[in-house]
Amino acid sequence: MVVILNRDIKGTGKAGDVVKVSDGYARNMLIPRGWAKEATEGNVRSLEKQKAVAAEKKAEEKAAAQAQAEKIKNLSVTIQTKAGEGGKIFGSITSKDIADALKEQHQLTVDKKKIQLDGPIKQTGVLDITIKLYPEVSTTLKVNITAE
Repeated sequence: MVVILNRDIKGTGKAGDVVKVSDGYARNMLIPRGWAKEATEGNVRSLEKQKAVAAEKKAEEKAAAQAQAEKIKNLSVTIQTKAGEGGKIFGSITSKDIADALKEQHQLTVDKKKIQLDGPIKQTGVLDITIKLYPEVSTTLKVNITAE
């Protein structure tokens, strides 16, 4: 029997796949539990429409991320904090601090989880920080950390 999987099933396939399984497995396990539905002509057409809509949405999100990356590429952010001798910061600068400064200084909202830091910043200076906006879209931001 040919079925369309509604969720990932180990050893069978991923959600949205059209797979051929034994009749008993489909009737007794997959369909009653809602893990699959029979691959009728209407169900296959519906699946193709859903995939097309999802691909279009993904393309729009990627385009928006690329536009935001172009805006961020030439920007720099200055963060002032208390520091001791030798430029050592009291505390540290985190990705949340960088996201807040970007929003405050340039009115751009970036999720703090998208800012890639090796660890908290504990030294004054100028750094290039990578921001990964989408799986294939990333950009760099200059961060200038100065002592008050």
